[in-house]
Amino acid sequence: MNTHLKCLRHLLSEIRQATSDRKLKDTPVVSYIFHQYKRFQVTDQQLCKAQDEMACLANTYVTYLQSVRKYKDLLTSYQSAGERSVEKTAEMVGFKLPHDPK
Repeated sequence: MNTHLKCLRHLLSEIRQATSDRKLKDTPVVSYIFHQYKRFQVTDQQLCKAQDEMACLANTYVTYLQSVRKYKDLLTSYQSAGERSVEKTAEMVGFKLPHDPK
């Protein structure tokens, strides 16, 4: 598969996960992305150096969207419970407290 097409698919996948339930093709972001991909498309008659720049920018956007999604997941998993006990905090980071028989 073409690397530019693969990058476009990753970008659309991340946008799909970041947006609401609207159709993806109706969003202005996707229409802009398609316009840019068509604009910098390489043909037999021309060699487009800006296509490499566009691919680098698209990879940057994919990385940014993935990072935002992972950040939101981490934020909800670690911050949503409020205050935790010492035991719960130790379990969360992978430790076990010594058993204290009383």
